[in-house]
Amino acid sequence: MFDGRDVVAAVVAAALVFIALSLATALQWFRRNRERARDAETTAGRTIIAELPTSEELALFSEDSARFYYGPQAIAKDGITAVRVLINGAPIAAVVSPRHPDAASTQATSFEDRPEGIARDRWDVAIETTSGTVLVECGAIRERVSQELARTIFDGVRRALD
Repeated sequence: MFDGRDVVAAVVAAALVFIALSLATALQWFRRNRERARDAETTAGRTIIAELPTSEELALFSEDSARFYYGPQAIAKDGITAVRVLINGAPIAAVVSPRHPDAASTQATSFEDRPEGIARDRWDVAIETTSGTVLVECGAIRERVSQELARTIFDGVRRALD
């Protein structure tokens, strides 16, 4: 009645259904975690500026009236001395705070380029503060996604400096 091919086809079909259900469950779990993180930010009175892809999950860059938040890290707005957009570790745009004109480094912020294996442009935003530099990693996603994330964050910090 059933030959070997039917049994193999049934096993393959069952495995494919199992894999599809596993992926659907994982996507649902990630979506719920993302919604919880967004809700926590808005409940805390913060405005979300960007969602950044990281190796594990999405990191949020948000702000309230006194600080920016990059994941769990708080950056005081009145302590920001400069903000720079970096492409492959080299600055391409910068704004120096009028509140701290002497505190901003005269030399442009630069970070070592990280080879990605495939030729991709890596976009980051360096936020210089009186206590150090915070590197907001925007990624190396193709088709201008990382560039738009870096631009959005840069513009948000620049508005706070003006």
